[in-house]
Amino acid sequence: IDDLAEVDYSLNTFPAVFRPFIDLDLKGIVYPAGNYSGPPYVAAPFTIPDQSDSMLYLAFSEYFFQTSLFAYYTAGAFNITIAEETCSYFNISTEMFGSIIPEVSKYSVTPYPVMLKLMATEIPIISLEQDSFTVEIQGSMEVFAVLPDSTTQSLFTMNIAANTSIALNIFDQKLMGSLCLNR
Repeated sequence: IDDLAEVDYSLNTFPAVFRPFIDLDLKGIVYPAGNYSGPPYVAAPFTIPDQSDSMLYLAFSEYFFQTSLFAYYTAGAFNITIAEETCSYFNISTEMFGSIIPEVSKYSVTPYPVMLKLMATEIPIISLEQDSFTVEIQGSMEVFAVLPDSTTQSLFTMNIAANTSIALNIFDQKLMGSLCLNR
């Protein structure tokens, strides 16, 4: 797939060839690049509703998405550093945090740019639903002040638990999504 993850796909059963269609039952597992140890999930069987009004049907199981999230989590893809340049674009500084968290203004009287380190602390969990899917992410964020000599000073760390729902729809032949923060 990329430098962080690889996909292994194989046929589960011999292809079923019928007059109007061919049924290919593929099993896809995503692994961290170069590490083919088994993921900590068990694939659950699922069925696709019987329809015949389209040329091609694709179905992805929770297992495929869970192994994908596992591979990217293991490879460290959910660890992100938002540097001074990006924070200054959004005007994020110690002054802004000081207005929200008074303790920050006590440690940092002079406004300094900040650097944010975001990391997932557990493997994200995805749940497929009828018309949407839910992603649960546990993580932490550490906020640093970037001092004039380019060193950093840790201001605070906070734990984050987010649960979001994403609904996908097709409008004018474009896949569109709407994101809702549940908690």
